[in-house]
Parts: sequence; structure tokens; C-alpha cells
Amino acid sequence: MTTTLELSFIHRFKPASEPGRPPLLLLHGTGGNEDDLLSLGQMLSPGSAQLSPRGKVLEGGMPRFFRRLREGIFDEEDVRRRANELADFIAEARESYGLAAPIAVGFSNGANIAAAVLQLRPEALAGAALLRAMVPLVDPPAADLAGKPVLIISGASDPIVPADNAKRLATLLTGAGANVEHRVLPTGHGLSQTDVALTKAWIDQL
Repeated sequence: MTTTLELSFIHRFKPASEPGRPPLLLLHGTGGNEDDLLSLGQMLSPGSAQLSPRGKVLEGGMPRFFRRLREGIFDEEDVRRRANELADFIAEARESYGLAAPIAVGFSNGANIAAAVLQLRPEALAGAALLRAMVPLVDPPAADLAGKPVLIISGASDPIVPADNAKRLATLLTGAGANVEHRVLPTGHGLSQTDVALTKAWIDQL
């Protein structure tokens, strides 16, 4: 059953059906919506509560979580504003639905906003799986991510995310104290079954 209260983001919420599983915050890519990653979340952590918001920014009619100036170039002022807005929503949803701090599972634009939340509002998330993520902020503030688990999965032939950019994100988050696992798969920007298997195994050991 999916329930939805009137909160600050349009979203879907599925309550946990298995005690002890970490709640998931599902963050879609450009052009996705609040329904996009529900089936993925179920595959990754059956029985977990799922919180899935829709990005508030429209680019050519396609929802996103923050503005970009062009492909790969982000409006960093908007990134900061939207990351704080999302962190406030997470706090609101935790109180409304009785949730622990969630593990973010983000794809592409959703992974980028999750990385920004880690850097700007680290208390909002218990950890994050960042699928095809880029560095969201060139000069992020110092954040204390001590011990937070972070999985980054990149595609070796991803035309959108340069390999050195994904590596830099891993370095930044590691430098802030996160326990980062960075995997590079022989694939492009789209998700593969290997992404699903690796992410599920990572969540299972949390």
C-alpha cells in the first residue's frame, strides 16, 4: 500500500513491511517522477520503507532536483537551495511517517542531489548509494561524514559523467570521513543488473 500525506514535495511513501530494514529515499533522474524508482527500491531492499519525492525543477517539462546551466554544468546556488529544501522535506517526512534517517538511492540527477545533501546537511541521511553521480559542488563546505556508508557506481563508458569527476566525488566524500566504496562498471549511463546486484549486496550488509 502506498500512502501520501500533504508534505512539501509531491511524493510516494510505502511503509516498511519488514522490521529492521533501512528506510530508502529514492531520488529519480532527469525526466523521472515519484513512481520511477519504487520497483528498484523493492528489488534493492525488500520490506524497507520507501520515500520517493518528485524533483521540483522543470527542464523542458522534465522534473529534476536542481537547475543546470548546460549538460554537466550545474547552477550551484540552486544546488545548495534545493539540497537544503530536500533535507527539510526528509525531516518533515521522518516526523510524519515515523522514519529513521534514510539511505538515499539516487540515479543521475537524483544521485547528484543526494551527494549535495551529504555535503550540506549530512544529518539528513544515514548513507547513500549514488548511481552515476557527479560532483555537485565545486567548493563544498566542510562536512562531517564520519563513518557514513556511501556506495558510488560509475559507468566506464558513461558519456555524461567523466571518470575523473566521479573519482573526485569519491575522494571528496572520503576526505569528509565517509566510508566510500567506488565501483566502476563496463557500462554507460543507464543502469544494469550488475548495478542492482551490487547495490542490493551493499544495503544488505549495512
